[in-house]
Amino acid sequence: MNVKLSLLAAACALALAACSDNSSAPTASESAPAPAATAAPAIAPAMMAPAPAATAAGGAAAPAATPGMDTSKGAAVVTDCATEIDGTDAMQYNVSAIVVPSSCKDFKITLKHTGTMPVTAMGHDVVITKQSDMQAVDADGMAAGAAAGYVKADDARIIAHTSLIGGGETTSVSFPVSKIQGDGPYVFFCSFPGHSALMKGTISVQ
Repeated sequence: MNVKLSLLAAACALALAACSDNSSAPTASESAPAPAATAAPAIAPAMMAPAPAATAAGGAAAPAATPGMDTSKGAAVVTDCATEIDGTDAMQYNVSAIVVPSSCKDFKITLKHTGTMPVTAMGHDVVITKQSDMQAVDADGMAAGAAAGYVKADDARIIAHTSLIGGGETTSVSFPVSKIQGDGPYVFFCSFPGHSALMKGTISVQ
């Protein structure tokens, strides 16, 4: 009997121990919500996603700043079928386009050399050709030399041109507008050797 009682007592002790282990389990499971709570903050960064989207939308406004395409030189001012443009010692025209009114029969371009360097060092002119002819006309003008004002004589590809001038001088040329209403596009440039790389622009009729 004593043996049975001992076994029964041992069994009860084991059962109580098991119960006490189970009672501690809930405390372990109660700690589980803590990771869930830490997971919640992880959603907060996700909510921040709209912020980059907003900056992306703001970035779309950047193209408006695309005036980085050198709009510092605009179109020439035209009055009474005539315009005046400047050439400088920095090897620049002050405009990059000339728009001729379609109502004009003839058009006059006046070039002022606002620099001080002599024609032999920094001469400027205005030569008008088709864009497709510009390179060849420029090369032939260079071959013609300074005595010819860097313009080949009787070149049929040249629509009009001024004389070559130095600092402080002014020159002009007039031509029929019909000559730049054919197959274009048309350009104006300086024929002094090396200048056409920077001194050039478009001329059109509107």
